Amino acid sequence: MANVAFIGMGIMGKPMAINLHKAGHKVFVNGRRPESMTDPVAAGCIACKSPAEAAAQAEIVVVMVSDTPDVEQVIFGEGGIIQGAKAGSVVVDMSTISPTATKAIAEKLRAQGVEMLDAPVSGGDIGAINATLSIMVGGKPAVFERVKPVFEAMGKNIVLVGDNGAGQVAKACNQIVVAVTIEAVAEALLFARKNGVDPAKVRDALMGGFAGSRILEVHGKRMLDNEYKPGFKTKLHQKDMNIVMQTARELGLSLPGAALVMQHLNALMGTGDAELDSAAVMKVVERASGMER
Repeated sequence: MANVAFIGMGIMGKPMAINLHKAGHKVFVNGRRPESMTDPVAAGCIACKSPAEAAAQAEIVVVMVSDTPDVEQVIFGEGGIIQGAKAGSVVVDMSTISPTATKAIAEKLRAQGVEMLDAPVSGGDIGAINATLSIMVGGKPAVFERVKPVFEAMGKNIVLVGDNGAGQVAKACNQIVVAVTIEAVAEALLFARKNGVDPAKVRDALMGGFAGSRILEVHGKRMLDNEYKPGFKTKLHQKDMNIVMQTARELGLSLPGAALVMQHLNALMGTGDAELDSAAVMKVVERASGMER
């Protein structure tokens, strides 16, 4: 069992930290807001005043925050991880950020004697609560093996994809598939409605065939119910798709389906729906066809 610092007490971070404690690890937590640590502390985790304080207690430091600047801040900023991390420790960034920035962060940490794995996740808050996350890892094989018991306390499908940055590339691929499939499900269910056919029954029929998917099952139900309490907020999916499109631009890569969904997520942001689940792409598709509910 390891001493683990966990930085980031959001909708995903809190249950992930609690699951680490349940698995027998000693967990030191830090969140931007003191009240965000209440549930993990009640479960047995130890609150720390800064990322540096948490990192000083641990050999493995997990980061689960929103975006690239947040990761850079908690690692290298005032009171950051690097000010407390011991030589030979490992920073595991489970946030979803830029692959390019990830490589730079890994090099900067390595220069100060600290290893890094990028290990973004898929599975949403339910996967975090149930410890069934899919974890996509980039980094050295030996470091991966060292941290694997920690991953196993949080997820089920754990894959070392390649070197630093490869985990973030895999997560970007995941977000492309999820986004474009959400768009497809929204269009299909709207097509059924416009033709006077019960979209719920169409969904049931599709679930048994080649079109069946978790997106159709989970997000399709949200669309049918017109209920978009998050799972995964629009503003976070938009952030992830922005990483996809920025990287595609750097590579000179055409991703027309991803670009379309990016615009629909932008539209949701513009109408004040940033906090809704990204399945609310259906609302944009409905508006475009004059079929708002």
